[in-house]
Amino acid sequence: MDSETPSIDLNQPEFYTNRLISLLEFNRRVLEQAKDPQVPLLERLKFLCILSTNMDEFFEIRLAGVKQKADLGSVQTEIDGRSPQEVLAATGALAHEITHEQYQVLNEQVIPALAEQSIHFVRRQSWSRAQRAWLRAYFEEQLLPVLSPLGLDPAHPFPKVLNKSLNFVLSLEGKDAFGRNTGYAIVQAPRSLPRVIQLPANEIEGGGPNDFVFLSSVIHAFVNDLFPGMTVRGCYQFRVTRNSDLFIDEEEIDDLMRALEGELPQRRYGQAVRLEVAANCPDEMADFLLNEFELEREDLYQVDGPVNLNRLMAVYDLVARTDLKYPSFTPEMPQALSGGSSLFKVMRKRDLLLHHPFESFVPVIDLLRQAADDPNVLAIKQTLYRTGPDSAIVENLVRAAEAGKEVTVVIELLARFDERENIVLANRLQEAGAHVVYGVVGYKTHCKMLLIVRREGTLLRNYAHLGTGNYHSRTARLYTDYGLLTADRQVTEDVRRIFLQLTSLGRFKELYRLLQAPFTLHDALLNRIEREAELASAGKPGRVIAKVNALTEPRIIQALYRASQAGVEIDLIVRGICVLRPGITGLSETIRVRSIVGRFLEHTRVYCFGNDGTPEIFCGSADWMDRNFFRRVETAFPVTDPAARERILSDLECYLQDNCQAWLLQSDGSYVRAQPAADEAPFSAQQALLETTSSRHPARSK
Repeated sequence: MDSETPSIDLNQPEFYTNRLISLLEFNRRVLEQAKDPQVPLLERLKFLCILSTNMDEFFEIRLAGVKQKADLGSVQTEIDGRSPQEVLAATGALAHEITHEQYQVLNEQVIPALAEQSIHFVRRQSWSRAQRAWLRAYFEEQLLPVLSPLGLDPAHPFPKVLNKSLNFVLSLEGKDAFGRNTGYAIVQAPRSLPRVIQLPANEIEGGGPNDFVFLSSVIHAFVNDLFPGMTVRGCYQFRVTRNSDLFIDEEEIDDLMRALEGELPQRRYGQAVRLEVAANCPDEMADFLLNEFELEREDLYQVDGPVNLNRLMAVYDLVARTDLKYPSFTPEMPQALSGGSSLFKVMRKRDLLLHHPFESFVPVIDLLRQAADDPNVLAIKQTLYRTGPDSAIVENLVRAAEAGKEVTVVIELLARFDERENIVLANRLQEAGAHVVYGVVGYKTHCKMLLIVRREGTLLRNYAHLGTGNYHSRTARLYTDYGLLTADRQVTEDVRRIFLQLTSLGRFKELYRLLQAPFTLHDALLNRIEREAELASAGKPGRVIAKVNALTEPRIIQALYRASQAGVEIDLIVRGICVLRPGITGLSETIRVRSIVGRFLEHTRVYCFGNDGTPEIFCGSADWMDRNFFRRVETAFPVTDPAARERILSDLECYLQDNCQAWLLQSDGSYVRAQPAADEAPFSAQQALLETTSSRHPARSK
């Protein structure tokens, strides 16, 4: 940057995008996957379901927090200068737009295309006599016994409505059993009931193998049976979304698990933040519901279809049409592990880098299995954030503990929406004899680490696994993540020290190789970005490539802005929220930001610095967000094996070349989908990595 160029105030709000608007823009990109005719049809339906789940979390957690600030009259502005009230107005308009388009895509594109493939959502008005008869029997046998309609009167007040549950509000005509006019009633659908019912083709004449009916349609059709002697004049489905963020004052509690167990039931009945109703719901009825939930008109979402759209995910599983889904693939096994090699033997020779889901997660499970069975293994230590039910990881930890090994597990109880499952997991491990701790009060334990201590002759050797993703077998097939298996003395010693810190809470010596939040990670990244800026200022190439899920931390962004002003070439691959604005003259001209949205959820965190021709690469558990740097325990590990470094650089280059599933962030905060140039062939990074991994391991393990 020219020394005579006046300095720019990097705190100007126009240099930043609002984080919630950026998050909604990500959800819009998910919606585009559902619109894309190149995506297999059932996958398009699945993307609509994923969008619903994402929007639920947006309202439950993100927008709920802003609403709380607005209700308290807060005038504190976001980094982009918006007050909570302005954020609510802007995000509300965008959320309404996305929701409207989502149902438009469902009704005008996906459902008609499914019908062409003989996959039908049969509407009430289209039921055949045989279908209606079967559904009448289904209602009487399966639904009627578990439904509890509630006529509203002073003795029957408006019921507590569970967060995101399916409900119906009804207008009634006629006198009840006691000679009174009731007016309104509520029917709550138990969560145990399937929201989509598959009609049995072998029991219904003229039916197809993939005919489905919405539960809401069945209740609508036969709801009069719930109110004998009265007439149902209107029946309208609705769903309320509530604030689901848990508040636990960790400084004021003695037992985190018991406090959490007491708080979890309240999540179902937090403050309402959104009301979804059927598109044909009259204004009078909608206003009645809004009043009951203390919501405003802008919180009302009228939808043309099932209010619980994410429940359509069941159709994806029920329809056995592989031609309408992504082609199946078998994650590869590294050649070094062919023939059932001992992982300890392999790791002593060299580091092993795994790239999921292209490569199998099985080696991580096998490492634990071998450790549990090996009499020379003395201790196993592991962090667990999300593991999923029936986890092979947990099974091996239990076996190791029952075999008498020293097993220590650091479980993060406050992993959002997995709290109850983690409580069950903690109890199970303790019953097996493992030592269980719950991390550090005030700091979520988000790092992904496994340490195995093994006796070899007269020495004890450490083996470790470090990753960017959770120890979760299912998501390892859906999320992209890196994992490092290593016996490097300095790296494994760092892992040992961090476990010691998490269990004893004592101070420890500086780490050799790992970067750790909340201590060294933030400063280390700032220093490396500044180093690249100094190189560029000296006329040498400056280079930064970072792949993260979110970028919101102001000091990191400002360091990137300064580096860009110095001439550093910066490529950021940010899947979701990005409040940095690239391409602003004099500020971020050399910064390019892209988001990859495709078959797999991009989850790897990679930080790469040019380092004057000797690239320095870290993989880690932390996104570039305030919470990750200062309110979580995170780790970033160096990738020093030459082959592994070249491989990661090659992977990053794939993402930078993607012209099919990449979205390019513009300086105004909008995204434009990348398109192949006239002389370019279409190139998908995820597909290329699937093919590259397969060619790297020609002897596939089926």
